[in-house]
Amino acid sequence: MKNIVVLVSGGGTNLQRIIDCIESGAIQNAQISLVIADRECFGLERAKKHGISTQLIPRGKSFSSDLKNILPENSDLIVLAGFLSILSKDFCESFKGQIINIHPALLPKFGGKGMWGNHVHKAVLEAQEKESGATVHYVTSGIDEGEIIFQKSFPVAENETVETLAQKIHEVEFEIFPKAINLVLNKG
Repeated sequence: MKNIVVLVSGGGTNLQRIIDCIESGAIQNAQISLVIADRECFGLERAKKHGISTQLIPRGKSFSSDLKNILPENSDLIVLAGFLSILSKDFCESFKGQIINIHPALLPKFGGKGMWGNHVHKAVLEAQEKESGATVHYVTSGIDEGEIIFQKSFPVAENETVETLAQKIHEVEFEIFPKAINLVLNKG
């Protein structure tokens, strides 16, 4: 059984999707051993409802070192699911190839500092992009610069709004995130 640690900052809808996919067998041979948040959020409550251990590490300069100190030694994968803090270069290098993130755009476009949530969708619409989507990628010390694991796109409608684009992206995330997690965990 592979052990996943999930990092969250918000409502935890992607966390819930991962939990559901583990329970249904869509993500095979895996369990979530710990959910860690960088702020009080509903994601922690979702984890507790499923009997998953939780930890709150407040945002700040020592976040990455505090995280490293509490990570279970048997962690196979660290999944950033709506996690907004930036992990330190040392942390990313220590766990190279073991940290993945989902991003609400087609990387390498619309990634980097400040590109999260509705900021991404607004930028996509302002650039008059013909398509958008979501990307699961490995986490490196460069923000949203890691190798792409899985990506899916769809056409941007002429009357698209930030809200409608966000909804479509969320549906794509729900589809590709479990596939990417299963692929990474069971690639051997």
